Amino acid sequence: MPWQRRTERLILRRWLSEDREPFAALNADEEVRRHFVSTLTREESDASVDRFEAGFDANGYGLWAVERRDTDEFIGFTGLSPMPAGIPGEGGVEVGWRLARAHWGHGFATEAALESLRFAFDELGLAHVNSITAVGNTRSRSVMERIGMRQHGFFEHPAVPEGSPLREHVRYVVGALP
Repeated sequence: MPWQRRTERLILRRWLSEDREPFAALNADEEVRRHFVSTLTREESDASVDRFEAGFDANGYGLWAVERRDTDEFIGFTGLSPMPAGIPGEGGVEVGWRLARAHWGHGFATEAALESLRFAFDELGLAHVNSITAVGNTRSRSVMERIGMRQHGFFEHPAVPEGSPLREHVRYVVGALP
């Protein structure tokens, strides 16, 4: 399968049609989406998968579906995406992840994100990679720190409504700054 990567416990791969249902359940989970403006409908979740898949063809990288090697179970996503417009790091590349709650606390996000960074640096030759999250997202911020990223400033995310407690974001960076 093209674009597949393996770690000790995970397979990072392109999306399959059977991933859509568990991904929609993940995106409908209020705890998983706590640091986002809202949960996603099935249609919004499916549209995300379509964008992720299109990213591979458009950019030469994208957000992989993550599967456990021991159970063959879809557990979320990880990978690389273009940094959003209008924020610090615009024009760069971001590493990201989102896992189903049942798979939190096992080191899967860290393992998957490290493999994404290996791809970014070793195969894409990127000089640095960003990651952003809402300031209060301590779980993701901890992953960022475990994978060697360092805090690089705070900003108001323009896609988050003014007055929302989620509007304040933090940017992390790993690698040489431009």
